[in-house]
Amino acid sequence: MSSELSVNHLLGIKYLKREDIDLIFKTADHFKEVINRPIKKVPSLRDITIANLFFENSTRTRLSFELAEKRLSADVINFSAASSSVKKGETLIDTVNNILSMKVDMVVMRHPNPGAGIFLSKHVKASIINAGDGAHEHPTQALLDSYSIRERLGEVKGKKIVIVGDILHSRVALSNIFALKLQGAEVKVCGPKTLLPKYIESLGVEVETNLRAALEWCDVANMLRVQNERMDISYFPSTREYIKQFGLNKKLLESLDKEVIIMHPGPINRGVEITSDVADSDNAIILDQVQNGVAVRMAVIYLLASRIKQ
Repeated sequence: MSSELSVNHLLGIKYLKREDIDLIFKTADHFKEVINRPIKKVPSLRDITIANLFFENSTRTRLSFELAEKRLSADVINFSAASSSVKKGETLIDTVNNILSMKVDMVVMRHPNPGAGIFLSKHVKASIINAGDGAHEHPTQALLDSYSIRERLGEVKGKKIVIVGDILHSRVALSNIFALKLQGAEVKVCGPKTLLPKYIESLGVEVETNLRAALEWCDVANMLRVQNERMDISYFPSTREYIKQFGLNKKLLESLDKEVIIMHPGPINRGVEITSDVADSDNAIILDQVQNGVAVRMAVIYLLASRIKQ
């Protein structure tokens, strides 16, 4: 296995090789052991400065990245567009260049526009980590999801994963499809036809519109929320109708003749895509995903910083 990534930025899973994912996971294994020690810090990145630029609201991802950076002893700058000169009309490049003039080495960015990270990587010298760009990709979420499956089931290759819910607006779904296929998993998507992209089968996944059939097929179900904030029209009759067709409850889960692992990238709309008794059950590895997110993001930051130092 190579000891370094093949890329200078993490812009999307589609730019990674299988070997890159293996290296990230091997490195995350080490950092997971570190964050379970009494002293959870390592001095690996004492000379690296990282700017977290969030042009969209975020809680879990922003805190996870910040914690990962601090565990590695990096210097951290946090930037929120809501209280910045962006509100006065400053461009993305001007904003980032002003931050980079403070000698920042790496930028973690969430942006509402698809491709924002790719655009930025062509105009600045810092290493860019995409923390979500519109409905395009969310690579670290897909990595931590695969890492959590690997941890629970031993490996991802050959496993059957169904992604349920709002596939059309979900950057998590797209990155997961790329990551799971790259590792040799079988992938299906399940949801209302209006929330499935027309191109979805061209990505090598199957479509299933019946939730029970999807659950009887899969080893793992990744339940996505309906992203109402990205919708300008109604994609299904009502929330009640959605819950009836695609909501996962304990009764349905217990009626299956096998165990299915339940995942969710958050935030959870309890009572919509899954009920509380499912989210809090032994089948769910949602809190494992959160913990693994810190280790995986530590691994990504560390490996990209190693390329900067070269």
